[in-house]
Amino acid sequence: MDIKITPEKLKGFVNIPASKSVAHRMLICAALAGDSEIGGINYSKDIEATVKAMSALGAWIYTKENSADVAEKISPPEKAVIDCNESGSTLRFIIPVAAALGVETEFHGSGRLPQRPIDIYIRELGKHGITFNYNNTMPFTISGQLTSGVYEIEGNVSSQFITGLLFALPLLDGESEIVLTSHLESRPYVDITIDVLKKFGITVDETENGFYIKGSQIYKPYNGDVEGDYSQAAFFYVANALGSSVNLGNLNPDSVQGDKKILDIINVIQSDGCFNVDCSDIPDLVPVLAVLAASGKKESVIYNAERLKIKESNRLETTAALINNLGGNVEITADGLIIHPCGLYGGTVDSYGDHRIVMAAAVAAVGTSGDVIIKNAEAVTKSYPDFFEDYKKVGGIVNVISME
Repeated sequence: MDIKITPEKLKGFVNIPASKSVAHRMLICAALAGDSEIGGINYSKDIEATVKAMSALGAWIYTKENSADVAEKISPPEKAVIDCNESGSTLRFIIPVAAALGVETEFHGSGRLPQRPIDIYIRELGKHGITFNYNNTMPFTISGQLTSGVYEIEGNVSSQFITGLLFALPLLDGESEIVLTSHLESRPYVDITIDVLKKFGITVDETENGFYIKGSQIYKPYNGDVEGDYSQAAFFYVANALGSSVNLGNLNPDSVQGDKKILDIINVIQSDGCFNVDCSDIPDLVPVLAVLAASGKKESVIYNAERLKIKESNRLETTAALINNLGGNVEITADGLIIHPCGLYGGTVDSYGDHRIVMAAAVAAVGTSGDVIIKNAEAVTKSYPDFFEDYKKVGGIVNVISME
């Protein structure tokens, strides 16, 4: 689906959808606990993949329009087949859970997911009772029973590996420890995991170089709502920085979400005319930060974002293409972007199947002098299916020009 956006400032109210990061974690914990109800869910392909994954592992999850009821504690089968679709979170969160439950599991995926690395799990889970039948793509199979112990994990690859282990290790007999062999990037995502685990009665102790997890813990039932997503709110916050006036609801001001940093970055660029941001903890903000920087007064720099090369698209390349195709001036560096301020005049952007590129392009249109055409805009359904409905509710002018 290709769409055309006519430049227009936005005004009104948007109820920000539930945090996808929090929803993944609450649903996994609820499935392991049983007798729980999770509200405030905004279902997307990624969240649906996690629900189906936990159901395949023996959870009794009943989904409603914006909630999920878990009837009883998980009852693992001997074997399971799980389709993670394009969700890296689902894949990396569920692999250790399936291993801890002792379920022989075949994992499938689509898009770029089969190329997303899982080498850390192959190495570390392989030391603790798990066999991988893996040929550098999907489908692949794991088998065996995960055992407790010491897991040495690189912190600069993806925090998703840490989160997956934090779900699984409390289920095992015996104590476990995660030892970080390098600096932990995207630390706020681990903070979210620990915060959610605490709600379900699971304790994680931080050590000097990682985390200690007591064994034989029991997930306890919990009823609660998923808080709003600051990574999605960021698009509307940047639209406001470009002259819009959108009030945002469903956000927790005390959230531990790292992407809440968007508020600080906007304050910096409004004060200094530019920003210099380490994005190792906030990689999902990069596309919309580039849009924000293009409207600045001086050169802005994004660095420590090399991992974006293995997201839904190579986001360093696709973010640069987004801005440059609209008349901007962005240089790609080894680990980030240099954005030169330049009035954006409009043009055609390819989403490359990446939901965050779609939304960043729509926000860019708020400040362009001409129309913005977004090719393959349906990619937005991966994380925010109602984005364009919300965008239009606050005055955005969106027209579908092709359904191909």
